[in-house]
Amino acid sequence: MRMRKKKNCAVRMERCGGILIKEPEKHKGGWKTLFGNEHDIHIEIGCGKGGFICGMAEQHPDINFIAVEKVEDVLVMAMEKAVSKGLSNVRFVSMDAEKIDEYFDKGEVSRIYLNFSDPWKKNKQAKRRLTHKNFLDRYKRVLENGNYIWFKTDNKQLFEFSLNSFAMENFKLENITFDLHASRFEGNVMTEYEKRFTELGQPIYRLEAVYLGWQDERAQG
Repeated sequence: MRMRKKKNCAVRMERCGGILIKEPEKHKGGWKTLFGNEHDIHIEIGCGKGGFICGMAEQHPDINFIAVEKVEDVLVMAMEKAVSKGLSNVRFVSMDAEKIDEYFDKGEVSRIYLNFSDPWKKNKQAKRRLTHKNFLDRYKRVLENGNYIWFKTDNKQLFEFSLNSFAMENFKLENITFDLHASRFEGNVMTEYEKRFTELGQPIYRLEAVYLGWQDERAQG
């Protein structure tokens, strides 16, 4: 379903200008400086309406959060939520995930969150899935060695595709669950989609993935 255009979107975004990064390429290698501290940087790719990123920022004031969303009519709602909560440890970027390694330096990111990404159901659309090799290669370039991607979805087919994709790209998989809310995982922050799916009784699939290839690169170097 296409997102309906938000009334006065440009004006509303301008009101949140203090947390919107308009030229992210200028901060490559210096995101911590932008926050004014040395805290770890966590990125959510596809933040939607901001429920997850704002919840995480509230729970973890010692982490710098960056929310990425390419649809501005959705992004503005997330920014307004952060402003209303007075959060100082979250920033927003309007960009496509394909550019993540253009805007973040090698090892600059300590964690990536992929929540309820578009499943792109047709086989010919596989390359557009955020857990496809094309994207995983980019994540490898920006993640700090030994750090994780956290992924969750309501789509079983996308989850199975992602399990294979991570494994084929030399990621170790941990804390895999086919029913998150029936598992023992603690500290889960739900997205707006997740709340809706959970109320409908749909299971939520989740995993954590860490790239192991850097160990081989270090041994060879």
